[in-house]
Amino acid sequence: MTAYTIKNLKDDVDDQAPNFGLSPDLEARMARVPLELEQFGITYQQIAPNFRIPFGHRHKNQEEIYVVVSGILRAKLEDEVVEMKQWDAIRVRKETMRGFEAGPEGAEMIAGGARNTGRGDAETVTDWWTE
Repeated sequence: MTAYTIKNLKDDVDDQAPNFGLSPDLEARMARVPLELEQFGITYQQIAPNFRIPFGHRHKNQEEIYVVVSGILRAKLEDEVVEMKQWDAIRVRKETMRGFEAGPEGAEMIAGGARNTGRGDAETVTDWWTE
């Protein structure tokens, strides 16, 4: 392995959202493998205006951080909803159920977490955030 790896998150990392039927409202580029990351993972997401990701999730082992790159992002954390603006960052404990929704202009975010914690670490709940 080389001393460094450089990739463009938009050009060099495949969008995984179509594989889960979430395109065109969500773009999700998971860069752990393309960047040859050993100790953590990173994902770029672009969320369409007013789109709510149709599931919530939590982890058994992995705490995560989310950074808003552009737009407004609403995050539901258990029973609380917080609104985040550009360059806001939020750490979410592993056991906290979370879900995300873009504001009227859409949102872009970077998510980071631990290295691959294996199958079964994440629990997803469809239609978890309803109002």
